[in-house]
Amino acid sequence: MNKHHKGLIRSHETGFAFIYRVIDIVLVLCTLFFLNEVYLSAFSKDYVLLGALGTLTYFLVAESSHLYRSWRTTTLKAHILNTLLCWFVAAMTIMTVLYFTKSSESFSRIVLGGWFVLTPVLLMFWRVALRLFLQSARKRGFNARRAIIVGHTQQGVALAQELESHTHHGVIFEGFYDERQKDRTQVESNYRIYGNVEEALELAKSGDIDYVYIAMPMHANERIAKFLNQFSDTTANTYLVPDFFTYNLLHSRWDQIGNVQTLSVFDTPFVGISSWVKRLEDIILTSLILVLISPVLLVVALAVKLTSPGPVLFKQHRYGLDGRKIKVWKFRSMTTMEQGSDVKQATKNDPRITPVGRFIRRTSLDELPQFFNVLQGSMSIVGPRPHAVSHNEEYRQIVDRYMLRHKVKPGITGWAQINGYRGETDTLDKMEKRVEFDLAYIREWSVWMDIKIVFLTVFKGFTGKNAY
Repeated sequence: MNKHHKGLIRSHETGFAFIYRVIDIVLVLCTLFFLNEVYLSAFSKDYVLLGALGTLTYFLVAESSHLYRSWRTTTLKAHILNTLLCWFVAAMTIMTVLYFTKSSESFSRIVLGGWFVLTPVLLMFWRVALRLFLQSARKRGFNARRAIIVGHTQQGVALAQELESHTHHGVIFEGFYDERQKDRTQVESNYRIYGNVEEALELAKSGDIDYVYIAMPMHANERIAKFLNQFSDTTANTYLVPDFFTYNLLHSRWDQIGNVQTLSVFDTPFVGISSWVKRLEDIILTSLILVLISPVLLVVALAVKLTSPGPVLFKQHRYGLDGRKIKVWKFRSMTTMEQGSDVKQATKNDPRITPVGRFIRRTSLDELPQFFNVLQGSMSIVGPRPHAVSHNEEYRQIVDRYMLRHKVKPGITGWAQINGYRGETDTLDKMEKRVEFDLAYIREWSVWMDIKIVFLTVFKGFTGKNAY
């Protein structure tokens, strides 16, 4: 074995990967050619070049986002969203190229629009059809895999329950194997232990088992190494099911430094294409929103200027991405503009708040200038709300995992805000809940989640009983 590749972790690619690629390429090209034939009844080399650009762009995006990996044990929703996102990025890229090359007028808008809309529908449809067919076949025992779990542990029991409750994955759970008796494992479950590891090894050697999941505590590293060495003498696919606080990790992913594999524990979801998608989302939505709210911005600016002395805008220091200081813009709502190390949060009936300030704070109109922060790139439309620097320094000492909020850009609105944690955090439990929702957003981020948050903000995110 080449020493430069020994021990590397590779993505598992499905046997259907080649078929997926071929069908995707055919659909992207044929959809464009079909619309061209139906609407224009003619064909030109421009459309051939356009089809080649679209296919190549989609293919590159799909490859970089690992669209053609195995989706056997993941949800159909995740598969479809990944596919649609790949086409969305490809379509935006195509439109950008056409715009900057001033060649968009060479193509029919109806053909282009139809291509952009119909292609993702077809890409989605054939995946759903294949998925349903495979799920039906797997439930009847076809294309199924047999699995055992080595280690009667909490994470092993959780895995067994997942396998049994999702039969459409086509993974049939055959039982637990452990060197210890069930009472020694100190894990309560309805599962029995069918034998020891030697018996599991014989099953794997005989070819009766396809998957072996080793679910051992991480401190049992010697036993894990022993089991891995033993099962290397079989053809079974062997997996580790670690217990190192899996659900407390923040976007963990494998990385590589030279020939050494590393696992990130606290990371951002916005790497690679995701960062470009998030930025594109911010630019498009912010541009549309600023056009719509420009009259409101003008009215609020005049109201602030005419009703109290001082500037219209107030720039306050906040922590941004990776804890770097940024200046956040707001309409001035107070008679003071505190920037020091002891910034007091606004409270109910706070005497520093002006009459107009009270209204724009209650309705969040004071935060509208932050859309310019979004265009500038220091903020995002959706993300954890930024706190004053002094509050960060206070709460990072007493709230667990507080600074992990800064693994993404701060936002104008966020998951915590639409769930009721907006405004004053006068008790520790309120801040803890806000951080809990912020970290949940970072773990579960998707474009659709952002759209959902923006939509809900319109109806319940601008006002709140804690906003003073």
